[in-house]
Amino acid sequence: MVLHAPNPTVSRSPRYDRLTPADSTRLHDAAVSILERTGARLHDPEAVERLHGAGARVGDDGRVFVPGSLVDWALSVAPRSVTLHDRAGQPALALEGDNVFFGPGSDCLNVLDHRTGERRPALLSDVGDGISLVDALPNMDFAMSMFLPSDVDPAMADRRQMAVMLERTSKPLVVVTYDVDAMADAIAMAEAVAGGPDALRERPQVALYVNVTRGLVHNGDSLRKLLILAARGLPAIWVPVTSGGTTGPVTTAGNMALNQAGVLIGIVLSQLVREGAPIIVPGFGGDALDLRTMVDPYAEPDHRGVAPSLAHHYGLPMFSLAGGADSKVVDQQAAAEAALTMLVDALAGGHLLHDSGYLESGLTGSLAQLVICDEIAAWIRAAIAPVRIDDETLSLDLIDALGPDGSFLEADHTLAHYRERWYPSLIDRLSHSAWRAKGARTMGERAAARVDELLAAHKPPPLPDAVAAAIDEILARAAATAGLSTAAR
Repeated sequence: MVLHAPNPTVSRSPRYDRLTPADSTRLHDAAVSILERTGARLHDPEAVERLHGAGARVGDDGRVFVPGSLVDWALSVAPRSVTLHDRAGQPALALEGDNVFFGPGSDCLNVLDHRTGERRPALLSDVGDGISLVDALPNMDFAMSMFLPSDVDPAMADRRQMAVMLERTSKPLVVVTYDVDAMADAIAMAEAVAGGPDALRERPQVALYVNVTRGLVHNGDSLRKLLILAARGLPAIWVPVTSGGTTGPVTTAGNMALNQAGVLIGIVLSQLVREGAPIIVPGFGGDALDLRTMVDPYAEPDHRGVAPSLAHHYGLPMFSLAGGADSKVVDQQAAAEAALTMLVDALAGGHLLHDSGYLESGLTGSLAQLVICDEIAAWIRAAIAPVRIDDETLSLDLIDALGPDGSFLEADHTLAHYRERWYPSLIDRLSHSAWRAKGARTMGERAAARVDELLAAHKPPPLPDAVAAAIDEILARAAATAGLSTAAR
């Protein structure tokens, strides 16, 4: 375990490496060994043929064995940086180096209502509120759907999520779709906003998040998505899901090696389709099912920092997991789990950190918890920011002028610089008497109130009428294909 301390005079953001370079090399070599020795099942003929044509061996049982030389080539040509843009086409998030950006997750089945405290099925209006809140929160840098709406026909749910996201925020988006057809419609909507296919490819507002069955089993739909995204030059987030103790070894190293084999397949395929295609690897993996409760914990510490170390070893952009809690409510456990995971992954340089606002191991989302995560993100940014050390900030002349017993309270230097300190917007620093005078509210109560304040005050910039009409046309066409009326969308 190595913690890189900042230079004492030219301070920079510190970075925490869970793995040594030798550890990362051994994990990578293990993943390549799995691909060469055990092979993987790919349920898409084109994907198999592309790998076979590039030198992979296909066994009699259909398993594909990928040589290390092909992996080396793919890693050498995959882009070292991916930049996501805002709605206006301006660069917003450069996924490179030690940059860190925060955002929510997607597709929670339930919402913990911040007004009633009730856990209930999520609605499309919750998706809209969540996206509007992300747009208003200064430390949420990208948006995801957060909720899966129960009041929309499943044939249209992901498309409606996409339309709401494009309507309610100008921030970059990470998008999940059920299938290839829905992904095509989501891309078409994003193209309408960007100004066409070329504009979206050159200045992508969206990255498409593709989950894969497991490290060595790649489902056809996910493979088709990857091939299409690579061909179009759009950012793909390729995430195999290997659960320690069930679909992979229970040990962090073994499960990480197995999962990483699946990650490498995605990198190879994307580069075979289009050399330089933007690919974003997972900054998480190696986690295990809690075999006492049979719950897949989101805030497990054991695997933290392992995948980010490996991604930095490759020099590739990554999509990390932080801010999610296993607690069922907005309480001390939820705050602790969110803060710890966000801090560790920020120090690990995890690039896109998603799942802020998650509760119940990803089954429930909370807007109040999202507000708390925004405050945590602000604290983390202040804690890891470079420190300015120069004549003005050292203020040696002032110290000498005031002497051992002087007061700095009235000094012009204090007036000039005190606003540079970090001041919380949600964390309480009042005296006990002042806190009681203001209602003695807990952090959770203050966060719930903040949700309503922000939703009432913040109005995301509207889409141009022509763009909104184009999105409506895409939705109407998809609804008709699914045999649904316009009202049922």
